[in-house]
Amino acid sequence: MQIVFLFYQGMTGLDAVGPHEILSHLPGALVKRAAQTQGAIHTDSGLVLQADIAIAEVSSADVLLIPGAGSATTLQQHPDILEWIRVIHKSTTWTTSVCTGSLILGAAGLLVGQKATTHWAAMDRLPIFGADPITERVVESGKIITAAGVSAGMDMALTLAAKISGEKVAQTLQLAIEYDPMPPFDVGSPAKADPTLLAGLKQRMVGKFEPLQKTR
Repeated sequence: MQIVFLFYQGMTGLDAVGPHEILSHLPGALVKRAAQTQGAIHTDSGLVLQADIAIAEVSSADVLLIPGAGSATTLQQHPDILEWIRVIHKSTTWTTSVCTGSLILGAAGLLVGQKATTHWAAMDRLPIFGADPITERVVESGKIITAAGVSAGMDMALTLAAKISGEKVAQTLQLAIEYDPMPPFDVGSPAKADPTLLAGLKQRMVGKFEPLQKTR
């Protein structure tokens, strides 16, 4: 089973690293980290990852995962990447995204008529691509699975692990990584956050999640 992660400059590291830790341990998993060109990928937090293969060398995948980024909109300048996503999607059993990675799927034309989620600050961008925005951590629509912001990628990966290898395997992986969230503050969603805190963060995030231009 071939699992392909799309890497690109400025991506959010946890969007990929969290799911990678889970999916890479699935029985029979062959994981590839593909980028426009092979080499170092600098994430938006300064973490440096490594793309071990160029997208031109990957023509199919059982699972495709697209991470998000505040700079996800820069992929509109790379139509070859969007075309590659469309081609790979034809072969997948599951096409997935984390955070604003769903906007990239939308820009590739894959979310028309599909339910999808994304980071809460970018939720209003999904209809631009014909998607039906759903405020949930993980949203499944046909063979497309989208996750909400950043940390929701862990939930998506465990959901996907259960679909691929069964709940027992997924539960074992969850236990192995001790994924048992008990955050010190209960402000992980806009519905729970103090309005003043939310307003301040929204102001700082203005312009971060500008929509990609629909290409098809």
